[in-house]
Amino acid sequence: MIRVPGAALLSRSRTRQIAFSITDQGLSAGGMLLANIALARTQTKTEYGIFALSYSAFTFLAGLHNAAILEAYTVYGSGRYHESFSEYASLLWRCNLLLSFGLTAALTLLWGAFHWIAPAHASRTFLGMALASGVLLTASFVRRTFYMRRRPDFAARFSCVFFLCCVAALWLSARWELLDGFWVFVVISLAWCAAGATVARELPGRATGRGFLHEQPGYWSEHWKYSKWVFVTALVFQLTTQGYYWLSAVFLSVKDVADLRAMYNLVTPVDQVFVAMAMLVLPVMAHRYAQQGMARLVPLWRAYCTGVLVLTGGFAASAMIWGKAAMHVVYAGRFDDIARLICILALLPVVMGIGNSMNLALKAIEKPGVVFWAYLASGAATFLLGIPLLMHFGLRGAVYGMLASGCVYATALAIPFWWFARARGEAVRLPVTAKEDSLA
Repeated sequence: MIRVPGAALLSRSRTRQIAFSITDQGLSAGGMLLANIALARTQTKTEYGIFALSYSAFTFLAGLHNAAILEAYTVYGSGRYHESFSEYASLLWRCNLLLSFGLTAALTLLWGAFHWIAPAHASRTFLGMALASGVLLTASFVRRTFYMRRRPDFAARFSCVFFLCCVAALWLSARWELLDGFWVFVVISLAWCAAGATVARELPGRATGRGFLHEQPGYWSEHWKYSKWVFVTALVFQLTTQGYYWLSAVFLSVKDVADLRAMYNLVTPVDQVFVAMAMLVLPVMAHRYAQQGMARLVPLWRAYCTGVLVLTGGFAASAMIWGKAAMHVVYAGRFDDIARLICILALLPVVMGIGNSMNLALKAIEKPGVVFWAYLASGAATFLLGIPLLMHFGLRGAVYGMLASGCVYATALAIPFWWFARARGEAVRLPVTAKEDSLA
């Protein structure tokens, strides 16, 4: 019997896991998306632009946290160390807490020093980001752990409580006229803390990490061998999309940063769907590769990439038809002057989705260095193509630049992924029909 590539993904248990994963990602990102929309509707474009830049700075820090902790944790915990996962998770949990606490303290001190030197320019929004950063990073670790345990239902419950608390707190802040960038970060962090209380029994840390280090005395060397590539990747990753916020602030204005962020908010939901899928698929890819190599990995990548093309293509078509109307409704007409650009920006998830599917596969086979070079090529495109486009076309040029950087990124991943697969006797293709095995 011939089935479509994604048909095997639709078993009852797997459908439930995908549904929980998408629910988790939608609710976890939904709180911040609602906060973005609330600020965009109520604050001036300059104020919202400052928030967008502050959140971009947090995104950069989250990338470093992913490099230092989460990426190696996911690949090794799901692959070579899956049989001693409890001890491994306990060790990384303690490292995550130390890193989160240290980062929060350092950022708060940095803001305090800046406030002392130039109080008129010390942003309250940045202070809110500094105070909230450790909590937000720890929430990411907890959710990642649930996926590695193959329990996306725990992650969905965690995010559901967060979302409900976030909505209630945002409503109260708006009612009491407290809503600004500072309070948004405070509200988000408090909501995650409340959600954490509901899953306290499921948190890692009860097993001892010392036993794991006794069995694997060279672990930190292995961790650094993998993480060093992810770390430098995180430094250049920002240039692919986040870098355009900073370039817009330098070459255009903070108001243009607000416009760019407002458009990207409408693209965010489809991005979050694939973040949710990635959290589910990467551990499975790593496990499959550790057990049977590329022979089991490539069919899973093929099915996943096909699903990416179908979903992102549908989203792009919908944005071209209803994008302007959606911008008008969501922002109450405040951004109608740039609504036409959403039709172009909607193509970005198509390009990035294809590249990210190969990104996951290359990480699963423990080739993070290849991902780094792809991001580096994309970052070079940001400067060589993005800056001239931005200076010549303004905000439209920033959108064109994002697409150009995304195309370079996807191409730079496709070539080595094809080579690795061919070297191991697997053909990289997107078949019309094929029989695929399940994710289980």
